[in-house]
Amino acid sequence: MLKQRTLKSLTRAVGVGIHSGQKVEITLRPAAPNTGIVFRRVDLATPVDIPVRADTVCDTRMATTISPGGDPGAPKVQTIEHLLSACAGLGLDNLYVDINADEVPVLDGSAASFVFLLQSAGIELQNVPKRFLRVKKAVEVRQGEGKRLMWARLEPHHGYTLSFQIEFDNPAVSATGQHYVFDMGSGQYKKEIARARTFGMTKDIELMRSRGLTLGGAMDNAIVVDDYRVLNADGLRYDDEFVKHKILDAIGDMQVAGYPLLAAYTSFKGGHALNNKLLRALLADESAYDIVTFEDEAAAPRGFAELAPAW
Repeated sequence: MLKQRTLKSLTRAVGVGIHSGQKVEITLRPAAPNTGIVFRRVDLATPVDIPVRADTVCDTRMATTISPGGDPGAPKVQTIEHLLSACAGLGLDNLYVDINADEVPVLDGSAASFVFLLQSAGIELQNVPKRFLRVKKAVEVRQGEGKRLMWARLEPHHGYTLSFQIEFDNPAVSATGQHYVFDMGSGQYKKEIARARTFGMTKDIELMRSRGLTLGGAMDNAIVVDDYRVLNADGLRYDDEFVKHKILDAIGDMQVAGYPLLAAYTSFKGGHALNNKLLRALLADESAYDIVTFEDEAAAPRGFAELAPAW
C-alpha cells in the first residue's frame, strides 16, 4: 500500500514575510491521517485553522493566500506556495503549520529551506492509503489575447509532470532557459527545482514598495534583475532558474487541491491566479477527476513511493 505521510517530530523556523517585512515564526507539526495541510494562526486571541483547499484561496495577487472559507475579510495566511511546494516534493500529506503572523517567511526565496526543515523533522509513514486526485479529462483556462495571452492546462497522465514556458521582456531573463519540463516521479525535486528563488525586476519592486509590498525582499531572498542583468553578486543557482521557480510555484499552487495530482500540467506565462482558476475549473466538473489510492505500490507511477529520500 502506498501510505500517507506526516512528520516524525516538530520543527521551527523564523524569518520575514517578503511582502509584509514582518518577523514571523512557524512551527511544523505532525498531523493525523486524512488531516491534510492546515495552517493555524496562533497569534490570534482564538486560534484560527485554515485548511489548504482550492476554495479557501482568497487572493492570488503576487502570492497564494488562504482564509477560512475563502473570505477576504477573515484571518489569512499569505505566500503559502513555497512551503506547499516543498511538501509536495517530499510527498507529505498531513501537517499542521502554526504561524504567528499572516505571511509564511520567505527564508531564502526558494523551497530548499523548507525541504531541509521538513526532512530534519523526519518523514513518517501512516498506515492509511495515500489519496491522489487523478485528472480524467483535459481542463484548460485562458486569459488575455495576443502578447498578453496566457493559459494553463491539466491533462490525464499516469504520473505527475509539469511543463512551463515563460516570456519576459527583459534581456537578462531572455538569456536564460525559457522552457522546462519536470517529472515529479524522477526523485530530482530537491536537486532540480527546490533551490530556484523568487525573482523581481527593479522597476516593479520600486512600484510594489510604494504600495506597501515586497517590504521584506532583499538579495538574500530573491533574484533582483534590472533592465539588463542579474544584480545578485552570486548570480543564478541554475542556468534556467527563472522558469524553474515558476514550476516550483506551480507545484505549490496545485497542492492547494488538497491531494497530490496525477496529471500533466502545462502553462504558458501563467501564475498564481491562473493556477487557482485552473484548479477551480477542474473541481467544478466532477466528471473530470476522481480520487484514487494504490493498494499495490507497483501499480503507482514510477518513483511515487520514493518521493522523500534522505539528505
